[in-house]
Amino acid sequence: MEYDLGWVVFTALLGGIVGIYGFLKKANEWFYVSSLGEKQKTLPPGDMGWPFIGNILSFLRAFKNGDPDSFIASFATRFGQARVYRAFMFGNPTIIVTTPETCRKVLMDDEHFGPGWPKSVTALFGKKALHGVSIQEHKRLLRLTAAPIKGHEALSVYLDYIKHIAKTSFDEWASMEQPIEFITEMRKITFKVIMTIFMSSEVDPRSMKAMEKEYTQLCHGHKAMTINLPGFAYHRAIKARKNLIKLFQAVVDERRTMIKSNQSKAKKDMLDLMIETEDDDGRKLSDEEIIDLIIAYLFAGHESSAHAATWTIIFLQKHPQFFKTAKEEQEEIIRRRPPTETGLSLKEIRQMEYLSKVIDETLRLANLSFVLFREARTDVSINGYNIPKGWKVLAWIRHIHMNPEIYPNPREFNPSRWDDRRTKPGGYIPFGAGSRLCPGADLAKLEVSVFLHYFLLDYKLELLNPGCGVTYLPIPRPSDNCLARITKISKSTA
Repeated sequence: MEYDLGWVVFTALLGGIVGIYGFLKKANEWFYVSSLGEKQKTLPPGDMGWPFIGNILSFLRAFKNGDPDSFIASFATRFGQARVYRAFMFGNPTIIVTTPETCRKVLMDDEHFGPGWPKSVTALFGKKALHGVSIQEHKRLLRLTAAPIKGHEALSVYLDYIKHIAKTSFDEWASMEQPIEFITEMRKITFKVIMTIFMSSEVDPRSMKAMEKEYTQLCHGHKAMTINLPGFAYHRAIKARKNLIKLFQAVVDERRTMIKSNQSKAKKDMLDLMIETEDDDGRKLSDEEIIDLIIAYLFAGHESSAHAATWTIIFLQKHPQFFKTAKEEQEEIIRRRPPTETGLSLKEIRQMEYLSKVIDETLRLANLSFVLFREARTDVSINGYNIPKGWKVLAWIRHIHMNPEIYPNPREFNPSRWDDRRTKPGGYIPFGAGSRLCPGADLAKLEVSVFLHYFLLDYKLELLNPGCGVTYLPIPRPSDNCLARITKISKSTA
C-alpha cells in the first residue's frame, strides 16, 4: 500500500512538473500569438522561449560558447529553411529575417519599418540619438550634423591628424618592452580621432582620458542583459552614461560661453556646428540632442574603426600571402608618389584597390554588428509570412555574411573573393542599408586605410596567444584583447 502510494505521489509530482514546464514553455506563444486571431496562421515558424526571457539564454549560450552561428542554425534545424522565424528577443515578440532579400526590405522600407532598438540601448545612447528617432527627425539630424563625417572629401581635413596619430602611436607601441592589448590601444587612438573631429584639441588630456574610460564602460553594457543591479555590466553602463553626460555638458557649456562672447576660433569643429546650426524652421539643437548625438557618433565612428583595423591586421598576419600583396600595393603607392608630395594623400587612398578588398573581407568575416533592429509600423508581409504591427524585426546580417550559398567557405579569410565580385542586393551590409546607414562608415573606412598603410609598411604584430578564442559580445574581439608585441621592421617615407 505504501509502495503504491509512493508511486502515486511520484507520478503526481512528475506530472505537475511536466505540466508547469509545458505551460511556461508555451506562455509567450499563448500571450503574444493567440491574441492575433486569424493572423497567427500566417506567422513564421519559430519558438518564443520562456516567459520574460524568451530565447535570450540560448542566444547568450551560442555567442558565449564561441559558436554564434549555432543560434540561427538551431531555428533552421527545428523549423526548416523558412529563413524567417518568430522568437522572443530582448523583451519583445520578434521576427528574425536572415536572407539578403528580407534584410534589405526591412532596412530599406521606412514606410513599414521604423527603429526598433531595445529600450536598454535607448537608455544608454539617449532618446535623441540617431538610432531611436523617427525617420523625419533622423533626416533632420543628419542634415544638421553629418556633413563633417560623411564622404572622403569632407574627411580629408582630418587626414593629417589621423596620419600623425597613427605613426606616433605605432612608434610608441613598438618601443615598449612589455606587450600591449592591441585592440585596447587601437580604441584609444580612434577615440582621440573622433573627439578631435568633434571638439578639436581643446579638451584637456585628463578629461579626455575620463571620457574614454566612461565611454568604454558604456559600450560594454549595450548588449548585456538589462539587469540594473550592482555588479552587472548594464548597471555599470548606466552609471557611465551619467558620468559621461556631466563631462560632455561641461564642454558644451564652455563652448556656448565662448560663442556668446565672440571668442573666435581659427577653424570650427563639429561641436561648433551643432551649437550654431539651425534647421529650416529656425530650430537649433538642444543640449540633450547634442550630447546624445555625440555619444551616437562616437559609437558609429570609433568602435567600427578600432575593431576593423585590429581584425584586418590579425587576418593579414595569419595569411602571409595576402599580407605580402597588401604590403606591395602600399610600397607601389610610395614609389609612384611625386617628389613634391609628402605623406599619404586622399588620392592615394582611393588607389588602394587591393586593400579595399581586404577591408571588405574583414568586415564580412568579423561581423562587427551581427544584427540590426527594426519595428513593424503596420502589419506587413515578407516571404508570405505576416509580421504583426509593433513586433520587433531583427535583420540578422551575420547569417548573410556567413552563408556558404553566398560566400563559399565563409569562415575562410580570402580577399580574392572580391575580385570582380558583384554581390546581390543585401548580400553585403556591414554598415546597414537605407536611410539609417551607419553615418560613421566613411570615417571608419578612411581611418582603417590610413592605419593599415603605415602598419603594413613599417610594423609587425606578434600575437602572444595566437590560438586564443573570440569573445563575441558586445563586439567580436580576441579574448585576450589581442595581447601582442609591435615590432618596427623598416623606415618608410610614407
